[in-house]
Amino acid sequence: MAQITGSPGGSTPYEVAPEDVVPTAAGAVAKPRASARLRSGQSQARLIPYIFLAIPLIMYFVWVIGPMCYSFWMSLTNSDGISQQDFVRLANYRRMWDDNDVRTAFWNNVRWLVAFITIPTVCGLALAVLLNRDLPGMRFIKAGIFSPMVLSSVVIAQVWSWMYFPNDGLFAATLNALGFAGDNIDWLGDPDLATYCIIGAAMWRQIGYVMLLYLAGLKNVDPSLVDAARVDGASNWRSFKDIVLPLLQPVTVIVLVVSIIDALRAFDLVDLMTDGGPYGQSSVMAHRMYEEAFNNYNMGYAAAIAVVLMLISMIFIFTYLSRMVREELEF
Repeated sequence: MAQITGSPGGSTPYEVAPEDVVPTAAGAVAKPRASARLRSGQSQARLIPYIFLAIPLIMYFVWVIGPMCYSFWMSLTNSDGISQQDFVRLANYRRMWDDNDVRTAFWNNVRWLVAFITIPTVCGLALAVLLNRDLPGMRFIKAGIFSPMVLSSVVIAQVWSWMYFPNDGLFAATLNALGFAGDNIDWLGDPDLATYCIIGAAMWRQIGYVMLLYLAGLKNVDPSLVDAARVDGASNWRSFKDIVLPLLQPVTVIVLVVSIIDALRAFDLVDLMTDGGPYGQSSVMAHRMYEEAFNNYNMGYAAAIAVVLMLISMIFIFTYLSRMVREELEF
């Protein structure tokens, strides 16, 4: 058994097995193979993160990228989802361009988009500023405002449908109590009102979520900056506009992106409250896609609608991601 000094001073020997000793050409100096084994172990250790990443990446490609590519391929066919699947190139997209129902659904999505960007953002920010203080009962108030977010879409649709009853609903009773003819309004049966009624129910849930995001952002605002501005004579509004609001810009970007995505993928409340009616006037792109796929069995046409909706969503998603990457690089 050979001995090789292991300490810097060479005073502490350790044993090396004979098979680990490699003689040189002169046969006098021993060189252990332990370093080679160490390098091999390090290379294996570097592979471990890639092995762990491979599992979710494979699942992501199987369950997300794969169906996405297949949907794009199906959009170029006249598939009925069962047997027929002839390649028709861009015929589905040309048909969609001339489809009045799809055009109505698209503009309804635009209405959702405008409403979600403005009203929940402003109301959520206002509530966050008002509730961002340590007063008795604040936690219960915050929980009450956020509680619609934890309710299922079925519950929200049912409750708001009751509130929209023409005769004895909450809105009809309130208008009658104020001296207006509330029982003459068919809230969900009027083609001009149905979309806005559904958006109102959706915003009731969205406001609590936006408020929570802004509350988290306000916790990162240094109170000394606001106090210094007040000492300098700035009003509460001026302090909020010039100090707090710019510091909340990253949260505002997140709120806008989330609101845009939620508005574009609106489906559940539309399907549960009006089923796209009356006469398809409250339908949105996702609901139109569902009807074409599972009611009319036009899988190829439904896939084309899905591809267009995905491309619109990706515009906002990539804008947000590029902004985040740019900020990280600048930081």
